[in-house]
Amino acid sequence: MTLSDRPAERHRQIAGLFTDRVRGARSWDAPSPVAGWAARDVVRHLTGWLPGFLASGAGVELPHGPSVDEDPVAAWQVHCDGVQAVLDDPETAHRELANPHVGSLPLGAAIDRFYTADVFMHTWDLSRATGQDDRLDPGFCALLLAGMEGMEGMEEVMRSSGQFGARVEVPGDADAQTRLLGFIGRDPFWRGAGPDVP
Repeated sequence: MTLSDRPAERHRQIAGLFTDRVRGARSWDAPSPVAGWAARDVVRHLTGWLPGFLASGAGVELPHGPSVDEDPVAAWQVHCDGVQAVLDDPETAHRELANPHVGSLPLGAAIDRFYTADVFMHTWDLSRATGQDDRLDPGFCALLLAGMEGMEGMEEVMRSSGQFGARVEVPGDADAQTRLLGFIGRDPFWRGAGPDVP
């Protein structure tokens, strides 16, 4: 499937795949490729940081679902539907998000750049933690990797912020997904030992 370049549709596609992985998870306590995180914590991260980012930067309030500890599937679904509603709202095209770290951006573009891309990358974490299909769209992997590698002088800042771990070396002829995972600090060959992983 080719991913759309329109923020609302791209979120629908990427979040839809993540939703499939959420629904397919059997053990929320299975370890994930992110050190110190279980599968549940991947959902906790994605549902946790965006509400404050949107509220402070654009005055957008997302709906609150149950806690991730109580019901990770419902917590994700309420959050995901709330984000999609913002992106589908015709008024979003006329709104901006302002943040001291990123400046001022159209709201839809800000969600796409910072959040939808985050969902995309964390889909691998949840998939690998729970023993599901972990293949990502190769074209979008290549696009994200090129964008991050092209931010000259910013790699050290990104890593010191805690957004990414230390780069993991991968074979020179590795595909785009493997190279992206290595760049953001994931071991592309990580295998969990949880009950979801064969």
